Amino acid sequence: MLILTPVNICGGMEDSRKKYLILVAGGSGTRMGGKMPKQFLEISGKAILHHTIDRFTGAVPDLRLVVVLPEEWMQYWRDYCYARNLIVRQVLVPGGITRFHSVRNALEKVPDGAVVAVHDGVRPLLSADLIIRLFLRAESAPAVVPVVPVVDTLKVLRRSEENAADYEPVPGESADRSRLFGAQTPQVFHSEVLRKAYSLPYSTAFTDDASVVESAGLEGVGIVYTEGEKYNIKITAPDDIIIARALIGT
Repeated sequence: MLILTPVNICGGMEDSRKKYLILVAGGSGTRMGGKMPKQFLEISGKAILHHTIDRFTGAVPDLRLVVVLPEEWMQYWRDYCYARNLIVRQVLVPGGITRFHSVRNALEKVPDGAVVAVHDGVRPLLSADLIIRLFLRAESAPAVVPVVPVVDTLKVLRRSEENAADYEPVPGESADRSRLFGAQTPQVFHSEVLRKAYSLPYSTAFTDDASVVESAGLEGVGIVYTEGEKYNIKITAPDDIIIARALIGT
């Protein structure tokens, strides 16, 4: 059983907005090569999604959770929570065709006037410090996104016409690594901002929540980019499981 002691993450500041967390775990996880969706794979005796929930509720116990799942796996998760005594109030929402549609479905459960974090359910390695810091920043900023600098040397390439397995350089184009960053989750917003942005028609350009908000062009809404964490990785492939087990424990 989770025994949680309420805390005020604002350190005495007036906390006027209720806090919501949308956990996006609606994928099938086919890249893992198994029948079990990756969010339900276990590390150290707990599902990845369970680890993720523990990180958030341990940092901000008064969070209201909206969990997006494949509809056909909802009963599995209910049974899992009952069997593991995971006593955390959750609203379960069926996933959509894309991540965009899944988040839009979840936002129907989030009122205006709140702060809402959207997080990948398969990012279980983030710290309580990051969670608290992002929620604190979102008290005054309507959109907050964690980022990490790109450390690899980047090449601008295109697929080779002679060999489909090869790439070739694009003449005259290069990437300045010092100006490039990778966006992470949780991305935290004033809920009325995110709900309004998600009223847009779907576009393949929407790769994360920040890109939706940017496309909406809402007056007075600028995105604050802040420092993320190196190990806040998204578990998408078998190699990622090895890293997660090393950091969480087998």
